[in-house]
Amino acid sequence: MKGRVLVAGFATRHIAQSACRAGYTVYAVDHFCDRDLAWYTEDRLSFDELADLPAKIAELAARHPIDALVVASGAEAVGTTIPLCGTPPAKVERFLDKLEIQRFFEGLDVPVPPLAGRDRYPAMVKPRRGAGGWRNAVAWAEEDLRRWEEAWPDVPYVAQQLVDGIPSSVSCIADGRRALAVAVNRQILRGEGECAHGFAGSVTPFSHPLAGEMVACAERIAAASGCTGSVGIDFMAGEKPWAIEINPRFQATLDTVEMATGENVFALHMDACRGVLPATRPPARRVAVRRILFAERDMRLDADLSALAPRVADIPWPGTEFEEGQAVVSIFGCAETEAAAFHDLERNIAAVRGLIGG
Repeated sequence: MKGRVLVAGFATRHIAQSACRAGYTVYAVDHFCDRDLAWYTEDRLSFDELADLPAKIAELAARHPIDALVVASGAEAVGTTIPLCGTPPAKVERFLDKLEIQRFFEGLDVPVPPLAGRDRYPAMVKPRRGAGGWRNAVAWAEEDLRRWEEAWPDVPYVAQQLVDGIPSSVSCIADGRRALAVAVNRQILRGEGECAHGFAGSVTPFSHPLAGEMVACAERIAAASGCTGSVGIDFMAGEKPWAIEINPRFQATLDTVEMATGENVFALHMDACRGVLPATRPPARRVAVRRILFAERDMRLDADLSALAPRVADIPWPGTEFEEGQAVVSIFGCAETEAAAFHDLERNIAAVRGLIGG
């Protein structure tokens, strides 16, 4: 084995799976501890609140010798004595604040939606901290903004002028000075309800006339950020590639990037932390799509979905209870063309629904 890594964060299955395939012994601290996380890890601990993360990391590290810590969403700023492979907390902190990201983009002179004044509508309202986009909302008028403030009274936010476009991202690998894009992705959002702008899946590659511009812009952003390892840049592909956010960690698009390119992103991340970047951008060999299935009602899942792997991931333990709107399982499609990949996805969704009974 190449070493012993501890992966920590809100959801780590995708990273643990990639690390295991890269030849590492993997341990994890994870909020969900889904069934398939156990397939890729030697030991794991769950946590309820993000404040519990440091203690859980210390507990797992006391059980096992750990060579390196790799962080996922929610753990980016955790400080421990375990050697970190990724962007240090002191550097990453700036990119956990969307207002600071705005200023960073403006300083680089890359296209970014301008901040909206109090009387400028429509506006995209986003909490300054947090990932996944599930609290993002469009305020069409003053009363919409007031409702958002009432729903989240203690949450600092930013409001940007609304821009049209297709939600997308570029997955980069960076060594703190240089960066190389490894994939362009289209993001799938939930599209309705209170979490309409929440992440619900991805398509890799994203073939778009602006893809080349997004790659060039993302590489410049990632290199200038000083971040190390896996770095993602979110865009809105509209009249121009609007830079939206920088994610200084592994992204939720990891699965489709690996399926489409055949590359191991964890191995690329670890190489980058040692100062080694790929010589060339990996080509997309296939089209991969991931879709998160959400609970349509309060439910208890008694079915065992593990037999459907690798067509599904983030597999709940039988007997898990879900509230309406919670993520249940990730489902994949993969083929030579995007149309065929979505056809494969629909077939796999039908298989899951057949077991769930809905």
